[in-house]
Amino acid sequence: MANTRDIRRRIKSIKNIGKVTRAMEAVSASKMRRAQDATLRSRAYAARAAEVLAHLRAQRGPGAQMHPLLAAHEEGKPAVVLVTPDRGLTGGLVLNIIRYAVQAAEKEYGKDLAWIAVGKKGRDFLTRTGADLRASFTAIPDAPSALEITPVARLVRDGFAKREFRAVHLVYADFVTVTKQRPTFNRLLPVLVPEDVPVMKADFDFEPSPEAVLDEVLPRLVEMQIYQAVLESQASEHAARMVAMRNATDAARDLVNELTLNLNKARQADITSEILDIAGGAEALRRAMAKTS
Repeated sequence: MANTRDIRRRIKSIKNIGKVTRAMEAVSASKMRRAQDATLRSRAYAARAAEVLAHLRAQRGPGAQMHPLLAAHEEGKPAVVLVTPDRGLTGGLVLNIIRYAVQAAEKEYGKDLAWIAVGKKGRDFLTRTGADLRASFTAIPDAPSALEITPVARLVRDGFAKREFRAVHLVYADFVTVTKQRPTFNRLLPVLVPEDVPVMKADFDFEPSPEAVLDEVLPRLVEMQIYQAVLESQASEHAARMVAMRNATDAARDLVNELTLNLNKARQADITSEILDIAGGAEALRRAMAKTS
């Protein structure tokens, strides 16, 4: 059994680690709440944008030319925008996203893929595996503005319009609950207008024309979908880190309790040994005095 000094040193070290993980849990909880609020707002915006898009499509005549962001083509590689955290300490979140992204993309298109990484963890994985990484975007701040997502949206829009990409998908962690984050594989381009979205009943006049409005709405919708994916990913990241730090804090507390029990046993053994030494010395002294008397 380790001596009491070593056990005390380990207890002190683990308590300090527990303080750090407890502080990280509190910080992650605060960030998660802010990211969750932003995510809920973006979901409402995206739903309304889908209604507007469905209404615009209904306003266009059957002979109208298909918008470039709506028209499918077969030129170029399929591309995947992989959204991951920049930092670790998120349990199995990063591994689950990356594994799901690779499996879903290869099932849909095979292995000949172009990749765009949003986040260091995804970038590092794609670089390490030799994937066709076209661009990476890192150090996106917490609670970003839509303007900070514009370069990503511009890259995928231009790549699709120039026929470098024949399709673009988004992979990210969809925030479901604090304890559940679901990897998601969504088509970004060509823009998919959901059939189940109700067309707005009000009669609108679009100026200068539905086509001109569509030219403005579609690029913004692509940008908004990427923005929403980043917000969902950030909320998932903070939730996963909060849970991981809570588990680490609980594990540290359990280990401190176990070491405290070992410390008490070691102290008891030391006291017992000292009592035996004293008793042995007293017995030896008694015998020595008996011989001299």
